[in-house]
Amino acid sequence: MIDGETTYGGPGTVVLAAEGGIQPGAHPTVELFGLSFNIDTILATVLAAVIVCGLGLYMARGATKGRPTKLQLMFEALTGWVQGQIKEGMGLRAPSGVVALSVALFAFILICNWIGQLPAHTFGLLPPTADVNLVYPMALVVIIWVNVAGIKKRGPAKFFGHMKEPYLALAPIEVITQYIARPASLALRLWGNIFAGGIMISLIALFPAYISWAPTGLWKGFELFIGLLQALIFTLLTIIYFSEAVGSDEEGAHH
Repeated sequence: MIDGETTYGGPGTVVLAAEGGIQPGAHPTVELFGLSFNIDTILATVLAAVIVCGLGLYMARGATKGRPTKLQLMFEALTGWVQGQIKEGMGLRAPSGVVALSVALFAFILICNWIGQLPAHTFGLLPPTADVNLVYPMALVVIIWVNVAGIKKRGPAKFFGHMKEPYLALAPIEVITQYIARPASLALRLWGNIFAGGIMISLIALFPAYISWAPTGLWKGFELFIGLLQALIFTLLTIIYFSEAVGSDEEGAHH
């Protein structure tokens, strides 16, 4: 913030300055080794990771078959959904770690998205998924893991060989699709929806205080739904990418 004006960058950002409101795209930064670090994104990311790990450890300590807690039921429902999607796409033998990765991604992204529901003036934290500096690395991790799993399962020749089908001349397009367009769309889909929510809150903050509570409450409720939906979409796309990379058990049996 310089001379009372809020400035920030990023693709498609707009300068919005509502006193006491959320300012999407604006990040307090520190310089270290010539790099800029968004402090609020880092803190919110660490907080989300601590919450997810804490809930997981708490659930695991109290896990029981007799009288499962609500938290255990939620984790079991999420794990069952992931396993069902993986079984449908890949058969019974999914690559090692895919279930755990998918469950962790969903829980982490959901908490990140919902951090925005905390009072901004009290905690000063925005959803870290509204920062491209988080969503790009997450998409990159998924794409790298997908390729490693695909190469391990099918072998380098067969895994990369499909790119020349049906015509070798189309191989460059396939490479761009797989390694540029796909991770970019995976990341920006999540970022765009969460970032847009911050812009809406900023606009609503411009309303007079005596009427702003109504649209703010309604929009925050909608944001909870969008946060859940985006976590589901990111997780489902991750599973689909793994399914395409490794193929199904039935496909492997035919070969």
